[in-house]
Amino acid sequence: MKEQFTISIYTENLIGLLHRITTIFTRRHSNIESINASESEVSGIHRYTVVITEEERKVKNIVKQIEKQIDVFKAFYHPNKNIVYQEIALYKMPTNILSQTREVEQIVRKHHARLLAVEPEFTIIEKTGFKEETQALFEQLKPHGILEFVRSGRISISKPMKEFQDYFLEVEKASKL
Repeated sequence: MKEQFTISIYTENLIGLLHRITTIFTRRHSNIESINASESEVSGIHRYTVVITEEERKVKNIVKQIEKQIDVFKAFYHPNKNIVYQEIALYKMPTNILSQTREVEQIVRKHHARLLAVEPEFTIIEKTGFKEETQALFEQLKPHGILEFVRSGRISISKPMKEFQDYFLEVEKASKL
């Protein structure tokens, strides 16, 4: 049975590595729903966070293939129940809409969003939450004239206590022996 998984991939920050990793998903006919790349808690190590909906056995195989890449240190996968995750969305709206009616302000407050920037021509609204929450705000703001909309990929932290940094130190010690 398919379910949503978040894959965390710890790598060096090298040109072409993201392409090699995404090719693994393509070859296995797995659609990437969200991808995010950032620095990790270990200096010099980067982290890709990839969200897919697949059967667990297929996710295990994908993770094994990813770990075979030379510049990948470790990859982990987790079902949604084993992580804490969020996305961020930005909405660009005409400023005059906000000043003409209180309806947009009420929508923003109801969704616990915040005004990030107010310029004469436009206002930027920010909402952090699950995809469903940021999409719901989009749907309510849409009739009022959204000029631009963008949503980030998922960022997540696993609930299991063993951190990548601990894993990295274990590997480093083993290589010195």
